[in-house]
Amino acid sequence: MVYVFLADGFEETEAIAPIDIMRRSGVEVKTVGIGGKTVTSSHGVTVTADLSEDEAVFEGLQGIMLPGGMPGTLNLEGSATVQKFIDHAAENGLYMCAICAAPSVLGHKGLLKGRKATCFPGFEKDLIGAEVTSLPAVCDGKVITGKGAGAAIEFGLLISEKLCGKDVSKKVRESMQCP
Repeated sequence: MVYVFLADGFEETEAIAPIDIMRRSGVEVKTVGIGGKTVTSSHGVTVTADLSEDEAVFEGLQGIMLPGGMPGTLNLEGSATVQKFIDHAAENGLYMCAICAAPSVLGHKGLLKGRKATCFPGFEKDLIGAEVTSLPAVCDGKVITGKGAGAAIEFGLLISEKLCGKDVSKKVRESMQCP
């Protein structure tokens, strides 16, 4: 199972597109609302998360995903629950996925040192110790990062590939008419 953490101010496309792709790939995905199950995006779209942060558990977890957006990224970084799950993922070799501004959360924790990573332009300084690339999405070990909303599909497909294999990711890519 992958938890996608949603905090007020998240970027819709960066959350929903990867969720959709992971679910098409057969990954069990649960959204976790930070501060409550009802969360409002950076562009005023209100969604209901599957779980409240109090309902999130480590059991069965394969990875976590952090969408970007402002102030969503700051709200994720300020959450004790999100920090606890990042620490658990890092300590247990689980996937840590972040897109746009959200890779900065991993960078501030020192989790990108010596790894290739990408982010929204302007956040490179926050990817502390990373080899910053301009790729739309990049995986280095168990860390998957994406550049921004326009890269959300590639980011989701890369997560799918790592969790489900290249064949599954390729089928999903073709079914969605992605080049």
